[in-house]
Amino acid sequence: MTRATPTEEFRLTDAEFERLREYFYKRTGIQFTPAKRYFVDKRIEACVRGSGQPSFAAWFSALRVGDRPEMLQALTNQLTVNETYFMREDYQFDALLDPVLPRLLAEHARAGRPRGPIRILSLPCSTGEEPYSIAMRLLEEWPEIDRVDVEIHAADIDSDVLARARHGSYGARSLQRVPKPWLAKYFRSVTAGRYQIEDAIRGAVTFHRVNVCDTHAMRVFAGFDVIFCRNVLIYFDELSSRRAAENLFGALRPGGYLMLGHAESMSRISPIFTPERLPQGIAYQRPTGASA
Repeated sequence: MTRATPTEEFRLTDAEFERLREYFYKRTGIQFTPAKRYFVDKRIEACVRGSGQPSFAAWFSALRVGDRPEMLQALTNQLTVNETYFMREDYQFDALLDPVLPRLLAEHARAGRPRGPIRILSLPCSTGEEPYSIAMRLLEEWPEIDRVDVEIHAADIDSDVLARARHGSYGARSLQRVPKPWLAKYFRSVTAGRYQIEDAIRGAVTFHRVNVCDTHAMRVFAGFDVIFCRNVLIYFDELSSRRAAENLFGALRPGGYLMLGHAESMSRISPIFTPERLPQGIAYQRPTGASA
């Protein structure tokens, strides 16, 4: 590839695209098909220009050979997709409220923990709409919220979206499904058309950076009762999906529930979970008595 100038078109050669695709897959488990070439070219252009390197070859060499974790994080932030909004696929939040939480409370009571904590993980959490939606649904609609301790954790591979999630500022597109009384109660207007979620809700969610395919990093996540991992496994190949499934399995308590996206099915990935047919759809349960 020739040196890129601000005015010339930036395009990876086929060989460069393949090298980059292989490298990114090995580091993240995410694989891009040739159909994503235009998307990848534009995002890599931003990385190269932002790094100050004169060309893709120089940038890629610095990324692979140098000890430059910030370059890998910048690449990851550019190439991950963060499509989300409040109350998305909320039939699964309905399932959380009933029957999942009553079942979990009964299990906690049998284990001598009638007041919890109930531990919930949202991964990937993107800019925070999902974990904050969970918090609001619990506060508004779960009668036991004043009696039972609940911990909400959220994680993503992208450091930029995590910073935005912690800040908690949203526009109309993200907020379109938030009931108006909830918008008035849990958000404050900061600029025209933008609202920031109240400190009490932001303080209820603990954010982490992690790659769900990184088995070593995922070992810090354990003992969760419910994990929402929606619309991410579709970006993985068979090997990465299986590794992610095993890591999610290890993060759940025996008897805990995994919620996938509507287009995802654990039956195509791994047999380690037990499918659980709920009134609202399928969830996947770590069998009781299953060891990590």
